[in-house]
Amino acid sequence: MNAHRPVHRVAIVGTGTIGASWATHYLVRGFDVTATDPAPTAEAALRSYVEAAWDSAASIGLTPGASPDRLSFTTDLRQAVADADFVQENAPERPELKVPLFAEIDDATPPGAIIASSSSGITMSVIQAECRRPERTVIGHPFNPPHIVPLVEVVGGTKTSPETIRGAMSFYKAISKKPIHLKKELPGHVANRIQAALYREVVHLVQEGVLDVADSDDAVSWGPGLRWGVMGPHLLWHLGGGEGGIEHFMDTLMPRMVASWQELGTPEFTPELKEKIVGGVLEEAGGRSVGELAARRDAMLSALLAVRAQYDPSGPPSAAAEQPAQEGP
Repeated sequence: MNAHRPVHRVAIVGTGTIGASWATHYLVRGFDVTATDPAPTAEAALRSYVEAAWDSAASIGLTPGASPDRLSFTTDLRQAVADADFVQENAPERPELKVPLFAEIDDATPPGAIIASSSSGITMSVIQAECRRPERTVIGHPFNPPHIVPLVEVVGGTKTSPETIRGAMSFYKAISKKPIHLKKELPGHVANRIQAALYREVVHLVQEGVLDVADSDDAVSWGPGLRWGVMGPHLLWHLGGGEGGIEHFMDTLMPRMVASWQELGTPEFTPELKEKIVGGVLEEAGGRSVGELAARRDAMLSALLAVRAQYDPSGPPSAAAEQPAQEGP
């Protein structure tokens, strides 16, 4: 296939919550962004989102020359991707929609552009099935909200080329994301599966009456969640092993943990359990709106990222260390 184009212009296909957040991130990183969505109120909602999210995104790292004025919008999909160097697709999670949509994007996009999907559950092997150039298609799944959380899961389909994987990884790194390469496809990718496994046990504990909703949230966010915000579980177990490190942990503590896996529960999600969780969450929210809670979350995440940048050289590069946007893959 042709060498991938240097990235100057990004196309955003689908401008719901994830697409709008991606658009904000790309604009803050100094790209020209063309967005498209068929919904009649999509453009107004997108511009409102970018305006509201701009300061929090810019506080993490603002590329010289970046501006929300570099956002354009069209309802014409083919026009939106016609001169794109990189496409970030964010359509609803339905294979019957994504498969023909990707085929059309592939047909209308310049051959050297990478086409990435934010799909959280559908594999790229399914999505790329009808593309003429499937080798340049790839999953680039973010963690919400993409304009703040660095993680991106990169995974190819059976027809994705190694060059595309390398190009996507390089591009995401260049725009201060933290891409991880999944060597195998699986439903839900990785981060959502980890998240689902934790939430399954949390819901089980709530159903069994061990904790109420607020205490179950505190059990995660004020305990292991604080540690996970700075290190992953393997490194934390390395510390948990003391002077013997991970080897000591595996020899002495891991057998007990393995035995405890048998005690973990699988809750039955009944209407009663649903109401219990909904009521508990609304009580915990204390009358604060979703927007207010999201703003609080984003402010704390931005502060955490600033702290991590001081101590963790493996994290995304700071804005000062980044390459200009035009020097992408």
